Amino acid sequence: MTPRNATCAVIGAGDYIGSAIARKFAAEGYTVFAGRRSADKLTQLKSEIESGGGRCEARALDARKEEDVVEFLAEADAHAPLEVCIFNPGANVNFPILETTERVFRKVWEMACYGGFLTGREAARLMLPRGQGTILFTGATASMRGGKGYAAFASAKFGLRAVAQSMARELGPQNIHVAHLIIDAGVDTAFVKERIRARGGDEAVANIAPDQLMNPSSIAEAYWYLHCQTRDAWTFELDLRPYRESW
Repeated sequence: MTPRNATCAVIGAGDYIGSAIARKFAAEGYTVFAGRRSADKLTQLKSEIESGGGRCEARALDARKEEDVVEFLAEADAHAPLEVCIFNPGANVNFPILETTERVFRKVWEMACYGGFLTGREAARLMLPRGQGTILFTGATASMRGGKGYAAFASAKFGLRAVAQSMARELGPQNIHVAHLIIDAGVDTAFVKERIRARGGDEAVANIAPDQLMNPSSIAEAYWYLHCQTRDAWTFELDLRPYRESW
């Protein structure tokens, strides 16, 4: 590991994809600023990274609050130039349309779309004076099509994709790489396995085939790949799915 004089900010450093991204960029020498609503839940991630010789700063952060996002990214940039910013909060909920309350719809939009706008804007504000940087947004199947019971989640993810696409067109000519990743399958997490169990019982979980679910570390490699692309062949949108996934 060769330390770099640069930071990678991960907003939405959850237990699976977010943590895997943080570990990957730390292993590549970046100082990782990891943020999620409860800083206590980042203790293990910070310990893992630092025990491996990496650098990690953990902060409590609500991506829906402008002042939190501004302060978090400014602190990361003050530590060392912000070179990579990743927006990864989850907001996956399923409600029939008549059970989707105003509060649910608004909060999902705030988390998945509005938070992405705040993150992207503030990251761009810090990167543009240096004329370089990478901003990556985590999307989902719902970014491309609305499913039964996913009016709130899909509309927010559609919106986030539009934010990312608009930013890519505006910032690309200024040497800021903006990309959107569509995670088009179940990820190997406790949450996904519980949903599989709810539909098919313990047998369904036991019968999950090897590589049927996406490994968070494999997903993290895709984020690293996008960041390392040369600007003569930048990717805006990358969709990821296991070999068995129908689409």
